[in-house]
Amino acid sequence: MDFQDQTLTCRDCGNSFVWTASEQQFYKDKGFNNSPVRCPACRAAKKAQMQGGFSGGRGGNGGGYSNGPKQMFAAVCSNCGNNCQVPFQPRLDENGKPVKPILCNDCFRSQRNG
Repeated sequence: MDFQDQTLTCRDCGNSFVWTASEQQFYKDKGFNNSPVRCPACRAAKKAQMQGGFSGGRGGNGGGYSNGPKQMFAAVCSNCGNNCQVPFQPRLDENGKPVKPILCNDCFRSQRNG
């Protein structure tokens, strides 16, 4: 199949950019089914944002690290019964009990330090 240069519009900045025939061949060779939606500059900016400023690695969201505060969830410690905040959404069974034990900071530290 012969490819021809196409002019596309960037989703982010609204500017036109050329999707070259060689880029289209690259996309086909890689098995990509969709044409790009961002111009090269916005694509690079989006990639840098998704990598969280880290170089290398697996991409994604910067290896699980973000610059913002972590969302905390209310829970009850399975060990001491105190109310606490945990950095994950506790999974509950049909009776509203945690599927896995949830520990407050104090109980977590004491268990961890043995």
